[in-house]
This record gives sequence, structure tokens and C-alpha cells, in this order.
Amino acid sequence: MGGGASVIDLGYACVDDERAGRTGVSEVIYGAGKTAVQIAGIVEAMRANGQERVLITRLDAAKAAELKDLGCAFAYDETARCGVVGGLPGPDGNGEILVLTAGTSDLPVAEEAALTARFLGNRVHAVHDVGVAGIHRLLAHVEEISRAQVIIAVAGMEGALPSVVGGLARCPVIAVPTSVGYGANFEGVTALLAMLNSCASGVSVVNIDNGFGAGFQASLINHLPGREA
Repeated sequence: MGGGASVIDLGYACVDDERAGRTGVSEVIYGAGKTAVQIAGIVEAMRANGQERVLITRLDAAKAAELKDLGCAFAYDETARCGVVGGLPGPDGNGEILVLTAGTSDLPVAEEAALTARFLGNRVHAVHDVGVAGIHRLLAHVEEISRAQVIIAVAGMEGALPSVVGGLARCPVIAVPTSVGYGANFEGVTALLAMLNSCASGVSVVNIDNGFGAGFQASLINHLPGREA
């Protein structure tokens, strides 16, 4: 196993073993496009260099089963399509991250965001299927919205949910467009553009289906000094 002071060169991957020191968060494994053998090798390298916990995103069920057969011990969340090696830490963020989904079809992306945030040491509360097609469902959760430190709003179709939430919340809102929708949704492009054009202040946007990015950004906000609940 070769490499410099900050990189473990496995041939098929260069593991950044000093990322936690630079950014506060150790490297995360993106599972899509990697074989189970490659993922197992990266996990082994991380653990051997002192990384207590490892998050594997975009891990499908078949690959997760293969990874377990290789002897890699981890907990698998099939909805979030994520694996966690070493368990989840206790929350040490300032307050609560609220994850809202417009519809049940947005659950995989929302659960990826929620699990990422929990992995990074946050208390997370999730409320599902509160899209604007039935606005009363969202308004029933005004109390949760008002007490959140950060909100992640996940929506496909026309992507209207974050704009409405942005008009109700006093905290940052991270909008996540999903590829859920019919033809004119253009696999999430319509929702993405709607969120980028939101008239509500305090709304930022991550890429289509990027639950991981939303969970990571929410964690950064929830760990800022001086934002205690």
C-alpha cells in the first residue's frame, strides 16, 4: 500500500486520509460505479488509518449483499441506499435539522440526506408527503418548521415546496430537486430551475437527487459557532 503523507494509493483509488483534519469530515465513499471489492478495499484502508466511521452512499441492495459476503461489517439502509461502518455518533449539533418531502416518491433522496446528517452528528426530524398539492399537510407542521435550525426541502415535479417553506421558516432552507415527475419534469431539471428561481429569501439549492450534499451542507450550518437553539 503506497502513497504520500496524505494519500493512500490503492491503485484504483487514492484515499484522502487527512481530509478530516482539513475539513472536519473524513472522506465518504460514493458507491455507484465501484465494485464491492473496491469498496471493501477502501473501507479497509480508511479503518486501518484510524477512521472510526465510514459512510457509503449510493449503495444498491445487490452490491450491499456482496459487500457483506466479503466480510465488511456495516449497517445498510435500503431506502437511503447507504451503508454505515462503525455506527452513528451521538448528535452534537446546535439544534434540529428538519427534512421535508413533497411526496413519498422523494423518500430515497430525503433519507440519504437524513442519514448523512445523522452520520455527521446531527439530530434529525423527518416529515414526509407534505407537498403543496395539499398545503394543509405542510401547515400542520408549522411548529416543527419554526424550531428547526436548518430545513432540507426535497421535491420533484414542479419543485414548489422549498419556496413555500422559505416563506414560513426563519432558518436556512436547502432545496433538493429530485428526478421524480412526468415528461416535462425533464428528470429533475424543471424542479431544479424552479428552486433556483425561488422568490423566497434564504433558499439555497443543491444538484438533482443530491441528498448527500444537502445533508452535508445542513450539518455545516448546524455546527456553526453561536447558533445554539
